[in-house]
Amino acid sequence: MTAGAVPTEAELDLSAFWMPFTDNRSFKANPRLFVSAKDMHYVAVDGRPVLDGSAGLWCVNAGHCRAPIVEAIREQAGEMDFATPFQLGHPKAFELASRLAELMPVGLDRIFFTNSGSESADTALKMALAYHRARGEGGRTRLIGRARGYHGVNFGGTSVGGITGNRRLFGAQVWGVDHLSHTHQRPTPFTRGAPAPNDGLAAELEARIALHGADTIAAVIVEPVAGSAGVLPPPVGYLQRLRELTAQHGILLIFDEVISGFGRLGAATAADQFGVVPDILTMAKGLTNGAVPMGAVAASRAIHDAVVEGAPAGIEFPHGYTYSGHVLAAAAGLATLKLYADEDLFARSASLAGKWEDAVHSLREAPHVVDIRNIGLMAGIELAPRPGRTGERAREVFHRCFDEGLLIRVTADIIALSPPLIISEAQIDEIVGRIADVLRRTH
Repeated sequence: MTAGAVPTEAELDLSAFWMPFTDNRSFKANPRLFVSAKDMHYVAVDGRPVLDGSAGLWCVNAGHCRAPIVEAIREQAGEMDFATPFQLGHPKAFELASRLAELMPVGLDRIFFTNSGSESADTALKMALAYHRARGEGGRTRLIGRARGYHGVNFGGTSVGGITGNRRLFGAQVWGVDHLSHTHQRPTPFTRGAPAPNDGLAAELEARIALHGADTIAAVIVEPVAGSAGVLPPPVGYLQRLRELTAQHGILLIFDEVISGFGRLGAATAADQFGVVPDILTMAKGLTNGAVPMGAVAASRAIHDAVVEGAPAGIEFPHGYTYSGHVLAAAAGLATLKLYADEDLFARSASLAGKWEDAVHSLREAPHVVDIRNIGLMAGIELAPRPGRTGERAREVFHRCFDEGLLIRVTADIIALSPPLIISEAQIDEIVGRIADVLRRTH
């Protein structure tokens, strides 16, 4: 292999990399690799273009290798590659925090930087605990998540998360965690947008409060739309009722917007889209368009001031990361937010939602399809499982789609779609058409 050349699959040694969330044995027996990307497409190692139907991993909202983001990273790397965030700083982190504060729901104007959605979730949970302790309510230690929820893979996020497969291998996690039911209860198949109201779901929180006592509960954390579980939109009024109950009982409400933020639902945040302001909001993925790892937590002024202004002299919140507000990530984040604004991508997302909805629901009569759910530029297409072999059919569809030039995401027997916001109407039709064709050829 010549210097600088892209190695072929045969030339690569695949053994050393222990891959995340991957069937390592299966992948390494039949690897599928990308070597480049631009706008709406990846390029596979054999030179084939692959249309991106999942924004990478829910994160490349503005499309791949966009020049303003690439140039911002390149310029920053040549100027300064790292600055410690402990007791020192650099201007771009403060600039990005200010820009995010302007973009967040009113009142969530204190920004703490992390490196991922997982770290954002654990940071938010620690903020909630610190806030109650600072106010003299240290007995509020219980955390409430939701079944089928995903809040990353650190200990706190795994504990409040509710995806069984992510928890089973690791045994007991954080003590004092309870869960509400997921929002896909007694569903009407092929629902467009938010399902009909289901008062019993939010009422479960009242039952948890009665069981444990409000004075023991620190926070409730939910994804406004559960993404990793297969796109589960909230019933009409559900998030509003959670907000009412948590506020009534002095419990903090945390929205995990790692997936739903930055235009995925047609607004800067799902909080804006649903008209519900939480106390804390987590983000990552679309923050830098996936170009450099970065996450963040937006907290209310009340939470920040209770922890920071109420502490004795010295470090008020002993938490953080070597790479919090990393200078390259901050440069990428600033360029990404500017690109979103310059191209009005959140409004573009909203304008495409109707076309997207009609297109994905056209798969209703396709073989094996038992349900379709959509909201914003997200969709979950649920397939009937093969008897005794859950997930096998969807994995086969995933691999066939890739081999035929389309990237989708699957979880269990659900195809999850979330394309970059720059997608054209013709490309929406192309995604749906390719999935329909693959389903017709899958037994």
